[in-house]
Formats: sequence, C-alpha cells, structure tokens
Amino acid sequence: AIMCFLACLPAGAVYMVNQSASAWLRDIASEVTVQVPPRDGVDADQEVTRVALFLAKLPGIAEVKPLSLEQSTALLEPWLGNSEQLKLLPIPRLIALVVDRQAPPDLDAVRRQLSEAFGDINLDDHRQWQVQIRTVTRSFALGGLAILILVASATTAIIISATRSAMSANREIVEVLHFVGATDRFIAREFERHFLSLGVRAGLMGAVFAMLVFFLLPAITALLGGGGTAQELQRLIGSGTLDIPGYVLLGVVVVVIAALCMLTSRYGVFRILHARA
Repeated sequence: AIMCFLACLPAGAVYMVNQSASAWLRDIASEVTVQVPPRDGVDADQEVTRVALFLAKLPGIAEVKPLSLEQSTALLEPWLGNSEQLKLLPIPRLIALVVDRQAPPDLDAVRRQLSEAFGDINLDDHRQWQVQIRTVTRSFALGGLAILILVASATTAIIISATRSAMSANREIVEVLHFVGATDRFIAREFERHFLSLGVRAGLMGAVFAMLVFFLLPAITALLGGGGTAQELQRLIGSGTLDIPGYVLLGVVVVVIAALCMLTSRYGVFRILHARA
C-alpha cells in the first residue's frame, strides 16, 4: 500500500505538470509578440497604430491587440519595480497577435514584411519559451520515471522477501502437497493468487490515499503557504487537482503494482522450489 501510494504521487504530479505545460504551449503557440522600438522624432502611438493596421491585413492573423505604454511598463515592474523613473525609459511598445490556429501564417514571411515596411521591428514567436517548457516537462517526466523505477524495485524486493517468509512458514504444507503429487506450477499458482489479491487490495488503498492527497492539495497549499505560494503552484500544475484521465492513470498504477506482485511472487516461488530440488 505504501509503495503504491509513493508510486501514485509522482505519476499524478507528472501528469498534472504535463497537462499544464501542454496548456502553456498551446497558449504560447497561438500568440506572437511584435516589439516596436522607440525612435527619435517618431510618435510612438502613431507608429504602433500603423504597424497594427498593417498586421491586421495579413492572412493568418486572427486578432491584433496593441498594448498601451502603461501596459508595456507594467510588464517590467516585477524586475525593475514600480517607479516613476521607469516611465522615462525608452520602453519598446508591444503588439500581441493572436494566430489563426486553423490557418497559421508564415511567421518568417511576416517578419520580413515588417522589416521591409517599418525597419527595425522585432517579431518574437516565443520559440525560446517553448523549448524551455518542453525541457522542464521532460525533466519532470524523467524524474517521475526514475522514482517509479525505484518504487518498483523496492516493491519487487518486498514481495520476494514476503514470498520467502511465506514459503518458510508453510514449508510442511508445501512438502505435503509435493507428496500427494502437486506440481510446482500448482503451488506457484496458489501463491500467485494470494499475492495478486494482496496487491489489488493494498494498491487500491494506496491509490485512494494518493487521490485524497491530490483532492486536498489546493486546500493544503492555501493553508500552509497561501497567497503567492498558491498562485505559483497553480501556474505550475494548474488547478492542483486531477481530472478523470488523471484518476484513470492512478488506476493503471494499481494494476501495474498488482501485476508486479503476482509475477514477482510466481518467480520467487519457482526459484525457491527449484533451489530446494
């Protein structure tokens, strides 16, 4: 039960992070940002309006959202702070573009057209962020897989030890069964059924406790950290609770644990019986 509980925790956590990362990637891939740098002698608002009108005519652009100077400045406040001097800096003006997912534009062509029409204007398609998100997601997945392998190894060792103990405790019964003609396969099948039943019951118990942890995770986070901690956790793993496929994944973990118990006990019994022979 403990091993199944420990296996369900990383499996559910990796699933939530992967779902959240997939949502981030969808949002990032559907938007690009155009940066209009300030120029001497050029009215920034008029320049942003001209660029926005130009972009609105291009195919594949679903929506054009120019950001005001206050909105662009607010994006720098987490790093530079809220200061009046911040407004005096030559901050580039931003235009957010929503890409038509059904017929996305050729961003390289859009970049060339902007350069030809307006000069030094940068189009950021957020590829760097996509690469970083994929890297973090894969790191979490590999970490979760490593934990699952360790849990599976520990579970195998536990079942082998339990099988040896059960064989020692029932040595006379095993000898009587052999005396009346029972085969090793028959004896192994009895142990196999026992440990399969044990694995299913214990696995369900561990999975239920893991589900309870995920169900109560938002409340626990708000109680312990609250405020910023809860918000940061929500950005990382979304709502912090599993959806129906996530709970199905925990059920798969129970099946794997039960199968591991069954196969390990069968292998252990055969080894013990053959060693005695």
